[in-house]
Amino acid sequence: MKLNPQQTAFLFPGQGSQALGMGSDLSAAYNVAHDTFVDADQILGFPLKETAWLGPAEKLNDTQNTQPALLVHSVAALRVFGEVFPEFSPKYVAGHSMGELSALVASKALDFESALRLVRTRGESMKSADEIAPGGMAAFIGLDLPTLDEICAQASEEVEIVQVANDNCPGQVVISGSVPALDRAMELCRTAGARLTKRLAVSIAAHSPLMASAQDRYAAAVASAPLARPTIPIIGNVYALPLLNEQEIRDDLEAQLTSRVRWTDSIRYMIDQGIINFIEIGTGSVLVGLLKRIDRSVNGFRFGEPEDIAHFT
Repeated sequence: MKLNPQQTAFLFPGQGSQALGMGSDLSAAYNVAHDTFVDADQILGFPLKETAWLGPAEKLNDTQNTQPALLVHSVAALRVFGEVFPEFSPKYVAGHSMGELSALVASKALDFESALRLVRTRGESMKSADEIAPGGMAAFIGLDLPTLDEICAQASEEVEIVQVANDNCPGQVVISGSVPALDRAMELCRTAGARLTKRLAVSIAAHSPLMASAQDRYAAAVASAPLARPTIPIIGNVYALPLLNEQEIRDDLEAQLTSRVRWTDSIRYMIDQGIINFIEIGTGSVLVGLLKRIDRSVNGFRFGEPEDIAHFT
């Protein structure tokens, strides 16, 4: 299927999309993908590809490993796409949560090595924050965003806070916060008629005030990152608007740890600008699945495995 670049956006997955073996088949088929994983091992100083490809799952699911592994697979896939389709440049890029760092690489706002070091720091900082203030996350289907905002307010107390973390698509929202507040919110959601309430298999309370202790270290890393003006507009998570220069990118990255991911608004903004094709670059197809719930009239494709080339030829 031949796509018009001016009607196409690249999307980059975030934590939760990881899977054992991620990127291994792509690396076996394309040297540029294999070299990306090898380079990552050298940059980080440990065998990330072994963790990504062989596990164990518990090690891959450790947030300080998950985040760089996802970025490396996304960049490997991006490089393969660029090798196969060298003239193709999308109109927009966007990444879900830590996927925004992959989007920065795609837009040439940040080089691969700097992005990899930054995402590793992000994961380490978030893990440390969880050790200081343990929390969790839960997903809900069947309740609208205003209802969940109200439920989170009711469930929160002075030192036990829960808030909306990810507005993923209409009817599917993730909340995040301290465990007691999370438990209260889940019970309130059941009472309010949620069709599904699911505690996620993560120990961190991403995109909530419990990440505050990670803020200083991560903000310092963001401040020293060699950002450049993006060659492709990036739709930021915090305001769901284009990040057009270095300062706007820094502000969005710094605010992201404790702010909600406005994914629904981000996708709708791009659709309003004429985007009808979205390609998820990297591991899995979570974002393609969300896309169908936001607007069924647009097209979603994945690109992370060798067989995915067939969609575009």
